[in-house]
Amino acid sequence: MLFGTVRPTAGTVRVQSRGVRLRSPAAAIRLGIGYLAEDRKQQGLVLALSVRQNIALPNTDLAYPFGVRRPARERELVATQVEQLRIKTPHLDQPVVYLSGGNQQKVVLAKWLARQAGILIFDEPTRGIDVAAKVDIYELMNRLTAQGVAVLMISSDLPEVLGMSDRILVMHNGRVVGEFDPREANQATLVRAALGEGS
Repeated sequence: MLFGTVRPTAGTVRVQSRGVRLRSPAAAIRLGIGYLAEDRKQQGLVLALSVRQNIALPNTDLAYPFGVRRPARERELVATQVEQLRIKTPHLDQPVVYLSGGNQQKVVLAKWLARQAGILIFDEPTRGIDVAAKVDIYELMNRLTAQGVAVLMISSDLPEVLGMSDRILVMHNGRVVGEFDPREANQATLVRAALGEGS
């Protein structure tokens, strides 16, 4: 719903204190919202396309100003993100299907960082990736929040939730049932809340 793929049945969405209507992902992107889907292979990437093409997909307005294709500008935009995120790829035209899970996740991240999105939704951001890539993503999330980017992380990994969060909201049957300070919460408290047993 926050990325415009599902219509809300009630309530409002506010961005910078302003009520907005997210009728489509394109509308969310225009508002500076980026979404790292839980299933990066099915929803976050086009596996047959290259690293360059995947990163450029939601950034055509940046890479092709006024609709004019500028390959040099596109490559510069992509190369900057590949370097900053330390994406391991032999070249920018490597199909993403041949990258490791961690590097595929970084390609998804690169799409939104290239746009300088102000709100990033991370859905299970480290599922299925190696420890080194996890550390890279955690460090990146910390840098983003230090720069003022709002990060909403959705995760079933409780140590990850406790270690990375400034504030934890627990949901049960579609409703927020608990709000916790990670410095005071523990895994047992979060599990009880998620099971509807109260905090």
